[in-house]
Amino acid sequence: MSTRAEQYVAEVLRREQLSPHLVRLTLGGPGLAGFTSTGIADEWVGLVVPGQFQSRYYTVRSWDGAALVIDVVVHDVGLVTEWAGGDCVGDQVTITEPRGSFAMPDDAAWLLLVGDITALPAMARIAETHGAAVPTRIWVETPDRPEEFDGYLPAHPGTTWLTLPHDGASRLAAMVETIEWPAGDGYFWMAGESAQMRAIRKFLMRDRKLPSTAYDVMGYWRSVAARQPRQVDPGPIWRAGKAAGKTDEQIWADYDQAREQVEQ
Repeated sequence: MSTRAEQYVAEVLRREQLSPHLVRLTLGGPGLAGFTSTGIADEWVGLVVPGQFQSRYYTVRSWDGAALVIDVVVHDVGLVTEWAGGDCVGDQVTITEPRGSFAMPDDAAWLLLVGDITALPAMARIAETHGAAVPTRIWVETPDRPEEFDGYLPAHPGTTWLTLPHDGASRLAAMVETIEWPAGDGYFWMAGESAQMRAIRKFLMRDRKLPSTAYDVMGYWRSVAARQPRQVDPGPIWRAGKAAGKTDEQIWADYDQAREQVEQ
């Protein structure tokens, strides 16, 4: 019995620059027939773009039965960044079936949402889905100005915008330790850079002593300083291969050969 996740081929119907670092893509087409949302507010899909060999994961901002909207954070380099930063309308992409993890208890008395710009799409959908049911507070760390996101989050007095430091290093873990926690039992949801998330998990377990059902903390990405350098960057190999008119299979072979050379 196969355990392979379902995959769907979609076309990029629209591209919209929401802020300097956030691009909205609307996907559609007959290839999405059969796609079904989980209904979980922070659900995500794997996305494979042209020239990319592996999927990257992005939050489903919305799905109306015909059009799938995802908001992609763009930065200096990277295959998805370079693709989404250009004119990608009309391109075909592959997405996987959605998954989600948000599981606020029915009796939660409050909801706290914390994240950097990569978590913003999920926080917006969570706030839209659950923010009216319980008192909700939101903290967003972003390199872009808050006014560039007018209307992105539901109008909410409990939203705090935090400016990402000039060195690009997230300070969310330290910020969370200063939060004045509401009374009673609630739900804490946070996503962002992996090292920051590890620190927060320790804080929640050791200092706050929250049960595992009271929080969900996810590392969406890893900072360059916090990970081992990648031995071979596929980006230049892919670009050089495409410029030379090579097929994806030939580019894969070049990548494998380059890896073998550095590992000898």
